[in-house]
Amino acid sequence: MAESEEEVNVLVQRVVKDITNAFKRNPNIDEIGVIQCPEARCNRSPIVLVENKLGVESWCVKFLLPYVHNKLLLYRQRKYWLDREALGDITCTLLLLNPDFTTAWNVRKELLQCGVLHPEKDLYLSKLALTRFPKSPETWIHRRWVLQQIQSRKQEQGDAAQVDGERSHQLSDHLARTLHQEMKVCSNAAGRYPSNYNAWSHRIWVLQQMAKGNVKVFHDELSSMRLWVSMHVSDHSGFHLRELITELSKTPAANTITTCPSQCQSVATPSTSPHHHSCARSNGQLSRGDNGTDEEERQLSSTTVLQLFHQEMELCSDLIQSYPGHETLWSHRRHVFYLWHHWKREHQHLSSSDNSSSVNGNRQKVESHGGDGGLPKVNGESCADQVESQKERSPTVEPMDVDVLSLHDSKRLKRGVPLLSITLSSEHSFLDEIMDRCSNPEQRRFALAYEKWLDTVIGQRP
Repeated sequence: MAESEEEVNVLVQRVVKDITNAFKRNPNIDEIGVIQCPEARCNRSPIVLVENKLGVESWCVKFLLPYVHNKLLLYRQRKYWLDREALGDITCTLLLLNPDFTTAWNVRKELLQCGVLHPEKDLYLSKLALTRFPKSPETWIHRRWVLQQIQSRKQEQGDAAQVDGERSHQLSDHLARTLHQEMKVCSNAAGRYPSNYNAWSHRIWVLQQMAKGNVKVFHDELSSMRLWVSMHVSDHSGFHLRELITELSKTPAANTITTCPSQCQSVATPSTSPHHHSCARSNGQLSRGDNGTDEEERQLSSTTVLQLFHQEMELCSDLIQSYPGHETLWSHRRHVFYLWHHWKREHQHLSSSDNSSSVNGNRQKVESHGGDGGLPKVNGESCADQVESQKERSPTVEPMDVDVLSLHDSKRLKRGVPLLSITLSSEHSFLDEIMDRCSNPEQRRFALAYEKWLDTVIGQRP
């Protein structure tokens, strides 16, 4: 029995070395797996490396896994000594076979903090483990921990190299590459396991922690996910992420959209006198040179949000018509329309608030000149008199009861962006079209439920 046990130990040590040498020979291995082989064939290594795929014959797993597991536990109990290199090899082998063993990840955390392992190496190891165990929660947790370490180090380097523009640009490129790599890992894991909650949760975490409200990253993510959700119409996880990104994307635009005050811009006429410039400045005419750029950015933000909602509703309409009877698509449409409805109300509220503050600010500027004594007259009237007369024509600024889509139409037309018409009427027209040609009972049931939701939650049908 002793000789048999010793032979097993020798065999397993050789397999661990073969795995380590395989990574040295080919550092581009992108997938691992177990080859079904109940018995050993001849006297050869059970580790098979073909192109970028690493396979382990199944007959040796029953010997290999208990060996590395026991060695690591003895090391943690301080009953067995392993040097750092051997510790890295054993934990690598163990995690490729069983990535949910938390102790092994903790040991690698210690090695990483000591500088023995590089963070990129652990990201690579966890990526390989996810090719065989795409739902492993411990692997995703460790991956987030490693990303936090990388992010904190890069942030320290960025703070130390603020004056070096080239260095800052390199750090930004590295962050972009890391972000792209994480999205790819999440997509692969989601494709290997349906409704992979851990993979989608990690993807949400990456967007929240690493994208830092970058609207461009959000829009690129929506574009890259379009094909995936079109091929997985019953997987709510992908649509849930799109809903979250839509909500995150609309927030900065909604907080910056304002309307340009027009109460006083037509008061003054062109003049070359210096008094004219002071009057125009008080009426907000010359401040456009300072705020014009901000106003254009706000218009662009508004246009971007409008285009985002248009594309999302268009995608949802196409999928509902192409794949009838999927509740996930109707739930997604309900959520997107709810976000649109609330963004439109917030936008109108902000627009009316900005108009009110603009009128009050212009009035205070005019009154600060001591009535109309310090202001020149234009066409026989002072600027203050013209402001007052214009305010009498529109004494209060009420929220405009118009569709928010009418704002900046000319800007959007110049950019070639289609005008949106997401209203209750358009939704009911869509439902009528679905019901007229509906032959799927599930589709009809979901359409009726959506119509009831529109009437009870959003408003009555016009």
